[in-house]
Amino acid sequence: MKTNIPRIIAVASGKGGVGKTNFVTNISLVFRSLQKRVLLMDADIGLSNIDIMFGIAPKYNIKHVLAGEKGIKDIIVSTNEGIDIIPASSGIRELTQLSFNNKMRIVEELDSLDPDYDLFLIDTGAGISENVTFFCSAAHDNIIIVTSEPTSIADAYALIKVIYKEHGEQNFRIVVNNVRSQVEGRNTFKKLSMVAERFLGINLDLLGFLPYDEKIKEAVIAQKPYINLYPTSDFSKRLNDIARNLLKKEVNLLKGGMQFFLKKAMAQ
Repeated sequence: MKTNIPRIIAVASGKGGVGKTNFVTNISLVFRSLQKRVLLMDADIGLSNIDIMFGIAPKYNIKHVLAGEKGIKDIIVSTNEGIDIIPASSGIRELTQLSFNNKMRIVEELDSLDPDYDLFLIDTGAGISENVTFFCSAAHDNIIIVTSEPTSIADAYALIKVIYKEHGEQNFRIVVNNVRSQVEGRNTFKKLSMVAERFLGINLDLLGFLPYDEKIKEAVIAQKPYINLYPTSDFSKRLNDIARNLLKKEVNLLKGGMQFFLKKAMAQ
């Protein structure tokens, strides 16, 4: 029996362009600073982004695992900060919707990594594809990134609805990104939570707000994690608060682990 089961955290969004990958990249570094062993998977399998955010160029990626050419340990890339990354492929259309066999291969490979990590972060794609809902349904925590834009709120609700209706998941933690004020953040969460409570009967959990910061674009262009460049900024401080807040929240680890992924994959 395994002595360690990593806490699986899936990060998703209803639409693209809301800062999801930037959030995952930087919060992984916060977790590492808190002495957590972190594995970060780029699960936007057909469109890789995590490697760009860290400024790395992996030689191998998940495509090579699915083709049977490499094992998962062969493709893991370690950053200078101590984050281990499972890179995605880019421009491979057939990987945007994983087959049953591909899901099985990924789960079996990931299962061997369980004892090595405390946290397993999954940067899913945006939207409500089967890949996204598969990873979200098997995670201990689902973090949904949303902004104040009406389309972002509507698409976030659509994602939550699909995961809840199809998989019975009710654990949704919300991060409101790019807010200009606390009032804007609270109003955005209120709109989303009211709809979820009224039409789905579930309560959403607010993890926190992240302020708009023009320097985030500069960090992306420089291909360096924002928090490394601006560790004392308001954004970085609030991200630290969100990370610590999440770690304080209890989850049932027996519900997860890679074997739980296996059960989910077989049920689909």
